Amino acid sequence: MGQTIWTICYLSVLVGLSAYGVHRYFIIYLFLKNRKRAPVPAGRFKELPAVTVQLPIFNEVYVAERLLRSVSELDYPRENLQIQVLDDSTDETREITAACAANLRQRGFDVELIHRVDRIGFKAGALEYGLATARGEFICILDADFVPPPHLLRRTIDFFTDPKIGMIQTRWGHLNRGYSLLTRVQAMFLDGHLLLEQTARSRSGRFFNFNGTAGLWRKSCIEQSGGWQHDTLTEDLDLSYRAQLAGWRFIFLPDVVTPAELPVDMNGFKSQQHRWTKGSIQTCKKLLPKIWRSELPMPIKVEATGHLVSNFAYLLLASLCVLLHPSAGGPQSGWVRTILIDIPIFLTASVSVAVFYICAQRELHPRTWMREILLLPCLLALGIGLSFNNARAVLEAMFNHQSDFARTPKYGIERKAQPWRNCRYMPLKSLLPIAEFFFALYFTYFVWFAIAHRQFLSVPFLLMFQFGFLYVSFCSVVQWLPKLNWNNNRAPQVLPA
Repeated sequence: MGQTIWTICYLSVLVGLSAYGVHRYFIIYLFLKNRKRAPVPAGRFKELPAVTVQLPIFNEVYVAERLLRSVSELDYPRENLQIQVLDDSTDETREITAACAANLRQRGFDVELIHRVDRIGFKAGALEYGLATARGEFICILDADFVPPPHLLRRTIDFFTDPKIGMIQTRWGHLNRGYSLLTRVQAMFLDGHLLLEQTARSRSGRFFNFNGTAGLWRKSCIEQSGGWQHDTLTEDLDLSYRAQLAGWRFIFLPDVVTPAELPVDMNGFKSQQHRWTKGSIQTCKKLLPKIWRSELPMPIKVEATGHLVSNFAYLLLASLCVLLHPSAGGPQSGWVRTILIDIPIFLTASVSVAVFYICAQRELHPRTWMREILLLPCLLALGIGLSFNNARAVLEAMFNHQSDFARTPKYGIERKAQPWRNCRYMPLKSLLPIAEFFFALYFTYFVWFAIAHRQFLSVPFLLMFQFGFLYVSFCSVVQWLPKLNWNNNRAPQVLPA
């Protein structure tokens, strides 16, 4: 009886993961079908409209000055450009932003510095607060770790000549892609999402989301869609779906790249992934019923559902780690099982992930993509290692566990020589790395068992589970060990004239 229950649970998890794999294949199909259908502006503005650049900041001592300098270099008429520094900081970041704002005003920029003391709604609250005094018809949002190119507004603004366009999203670039193994794998994760998923959904008429930064909104779109709301941790995803449900259209521009800094520490990366995962499930609970009650075409509803429930895959993956046991072989082996179960599940649950990221790297790096995909085993292993962290986020969202908006630490790191480990912005410690370490040991036993019983085909897959949990747990713990001192008290800098 126990073996039967285990088999049912085990196969149910595999079927669930296979369903997500089928969805990945569908995204690849939509991307390949529509990748040459690049959007073009409906017209050109005879006179450039007013744009407000909103910069939500909270304790960003290492990157605030870099952000304001890059915004000051935007190629856009100063008389039509307003810069809103939404600084909720509680440390000397306030001194840096105040000095930079004063310098920009002296140079003729319209700069509004807003400091809230209550931080109600966190980032969403800051954006909503700034909207009340934003004079621009269009709103460009940039997080503190982004460095917008000078042509950002010029390359995007004319798409708003179509009055039905409510938001334009640019593709993220990576300032520190080559910093470490972690940043290189993160870049591959984001490339898959930002290139394949966003392009496929936007050009096929499906719903897709604003990524929280490096994009422009029509102010009236935000207001008519209910404004920024902070009942989820992903205010960007929430507003995106509400706006598209209201009939607004979005555009994704993969050829317009806005570089950003990737988290260089494992705990910061896990904190970011936890927030994104939890927020997406919160948004799913909030909006999925409205989507199915709407009069949208069935293909749009189905794809939106696949998008919003995608992070439940981490819960399935974590369940798989628990259900796996070397002495439990599942259904009896043989050619029937191989044809009906093993091969279909392998092609959908495993191969689909590899094909997805290979497709993205080949599209972005046509000359060097084969070198990039050598990191594919590391990408798969990192995804496995994150499964407990993100599964916890899914469960917290499902059971309405409330938590604050945990910002991702940014250290202004663009080169390998720059230190970061003693920076002041450290995520909170947790016991999760201990559980991850024990599962690394657990899968070490798996590997030994497979070798001892000559199950050599399973060894590469088991090694990915072992390495994934070991890498994530080790990198999480090592950050808290004593490090060499580094001067953190950098004085505020003034932007050059």
